Amino acid sequence: MKLYFGKAAKTSLVLIYIVIAAGAIVRMTGSGMGCPDWPRCFGNFIPPTDISEIVWTSDREFNKGQVIIVEEALQVANKDFRTASVYNPNNWEPYTKHEYATFNPVHTWIEYINRLATVLLGIPMLLMLLFSFWWYKKDKVVTFVSILTIVILGLQAVLGKLVVDTNLKPTMISVHLILALVLLFMLLFLVHRTSIQSASLKSNKNLITLFTAAFTITFIQIVMGIQVRQFIDIQIDTLGEEAKSLWLQNATIQFYVHRSFSILVVLFNVYIAHRIYKYNLGYTKFNWTLVLILANIVTGVAMSYLNFPFASQPLHLVLASLLIGVQFYLVLEAIKAKRNLKTL
Repeated sequence: MKLYFGKAAKTSLVLIYIVIAAGAIVRMTGSGMGCPDWPRCFGNFIPPTDISEIVWTSDREFNKGQVIIVEEALQVANKDFRTASVYNPNNWEPYTKHEYATFNPVHTWIEYINRLATVLLGIPMLLMLLFSFWWYKKDKVVTFVSILTIVILGLQAVLGKLVVDTNLKPTMISVHLILALVLLFMLLFLVHRTSIQSASLKSNKNLITLFTAAFTITFIQIVMGIQVRQFIDIQIDTLGEEAKSLWLQNATIQFYVHRSFSILVVLFNVYIAHRIYKYNLGYTKFNWTLVLILANIVTGVAMSYLNFPFASQPLHLVLASLLIGVQFYLVLEAIKAKRNLKTL
């Protein structure tokens, strides 16, 4: 069962990145309100594919909770009934969470697939929780953290509802993303905790501090990037999806700090690489750190100077998530290498 735990944890880790990528695609395509209600979509478990499915028609069965668009407003069926020849407002209640009442089938299915990805993530995480009880006698931390991951996943579901109910309030989206990163760190911790440490890794003075500082710097950079994204969301609402060349017009100070802060990220990680190579410490995963930093800079430059090319925004976010994930794992490896050294 312990072996199965590792497989479930690694599967969950892959899926959390898929969920992050799916969320980024939702934001890129403006599909966040493709399903105006939660957890269903227009009151259905399977979303509509055509506008005819969510408008009133005579002699048609409706179930309680189904949502339709009437005169540019959402209406919710308050009971099961069959429509007569004339619309009866007594059978309906206005949807009061927000006033967004637009149907775009592409946006609807992109958002729905995003939700399905989250549901899919829950399956291996629940299995992971089950298998974690076989670790309890050997390592109680594994069981406790596994339980906490399910709690965090539940909070993510609640936040997902709040994101929709608030009509994609930027602050709620940002909190949603940060909590996803917290879940990512917890899954990485579990994968590392239950894996075998490579014998080629060596401990070195201040390496844990350096890895932790690099991780912290990247996390600060991501938080600033989230603030920049909030500004971009406001610009999109104000200027429209097509005015990409104007999105960074009158940019906030966070944008310029975020852009310049990348220099510190590069220099600090190059210094760490120098120490790793100089003292032959192993930690080959750090090579991925350098590659991901370069890729992040390229996508960031593309957004800033090439007016947000297609897929540059979600790619930038996914690359940043991969980067901080690798850095967090390196911190765990350095800590374990130091502990192993003390036990020799």
